[in-house]
Amino acid sequence: MTIQIKAPTFPESVADGTIANWLKKEGDIVKQDEIIAEIETDKVVLEVVAPNEGKLSKIIKAEGDIVLSAEIIGEFDNSSTESTQQDLKVNKTSEQKPIEENLLKKAGPAAKKLISENNLDKSEIKSSGKGNRVTKEDVIKHLEKSESPEKHQTKKSTSPISGRTEKRVPMSRLRATIADRLLTVKQNTAMLTTFNEVDMQPIKDLRAKYGEEFLKQHEVKLGFMGFFVIAAVQALKKYPLVNASIDGSDIVYHGFQDIGVAVSTERGLVVPVIKDADMQSLSEIEKSILNYSVKARDGKLSMDEMQGGTFTISNGGVFGSLLSTPILNAPQTAILGMHSIQDRPVAVDGNVKIRPMMYLAMSYDHRLLDGKEAVSFLVSIKEQLESPERLLLNL
Repeated sequence: MTIQIKAPTFPESVADGTIANWLKKEGDIVKQDEIIAEIETDKVVLEVVAPNEGKLSKIIKAEGDIVLSAEIIGEFDNSSTESTQQDLKVNKTSEQKPIEENLLKKAGPAAKKLISENNLDKSEIKSSGKGNRVTKEDVIKHLEKSESPEKHQTKKSTSPISGRTEKRVPMSRLRATIADRLLTVKQNTAMLTTFNEVDMQPIKDLRAKYGEEFLKQHEVKLGFMGFFVIAAVQALKKYPLVNASIDGSDIVYHGFQDIGVAVSTERGLVVPVIKDADMQSLSEIEKSILNYSVKARDGKLSMDEMQGGTFTISNGGVFGSLLSTPILNAPQTAILGMHSIQDRPVAVDGNVKIRPMMYLAMSYDHRLLDGKEAVSFLVSIKEQLESPERLLLNL
């Protein structure tokens, strides 16, 4: 019996996707629910799984082809169940080594693109990713260790003017989407940025004092981001206009605080959203952040986990950024930028002391927010972080 293999049903915000990777070839025997293909959309990579035990009889949409929601991408044959099961048994025993080698050939979209561009053999690349997958870093390391660099220059061209080599690589769907949205925000909003700085010594003392107890009780580390999320939630309640958004000529006030936390991945920047952050404790927020970070790294974030959001926090400090002007995450009104903590001399009670200071940047849409609301909001966050006893630790 022939069964049609269809692309997953995309959310309304996603128009189409691209076949990023076929993990199986025509004629391959697969198990039920085994991943056979990956589809890259503007936001996430979706997995296509085998509907049953059987054989992948036909690939209709090749790698790189554009597919629509629920579009047929291949055909699956499970007409001969007995023979299929026999093939699976053979694969498990006498052909176990080839299967293990085939696992090493699995690669994510970014890694596969590098492999294709440099004409590499996936079986020769050592894998370090989850499930024996080849990561982008594995491919880069393989290229660096290669003894025949001329092999990898086939995709490069020589400029007729300078005579120097160049390499042209198409943008991924996610990167192109990010670029379009950032340009749209810059063109369609009156974006302005205000700055302040916060003394992080009270938070550092609190983490040093309660960090071990917090870890034992809640099984998650007491980080910095959780404090910023709670401080933002409290400030958003005081200044609801910062939590609002513009829809045409209307102002939409949100009666909830859904905080987006920007996470950098090898595919680009993604913003998973902590839903109802105002209803969560510090430990629950820290667990959500850790869970999202792991999912983002493995490309497992769902569409629902990245939709919505009324306010965003971006932490460029993890990369060493001292100061920046973050761009709004439309249709939100404001975004908070965290930066690296540096020891600097500051005046404390008339004396100069060395304190761990962090610059804060808040970009906002001046069409909706005036300087008074924006600055007051940022000062509220500063005051809470410098007096953390105002925040609930839930210990």
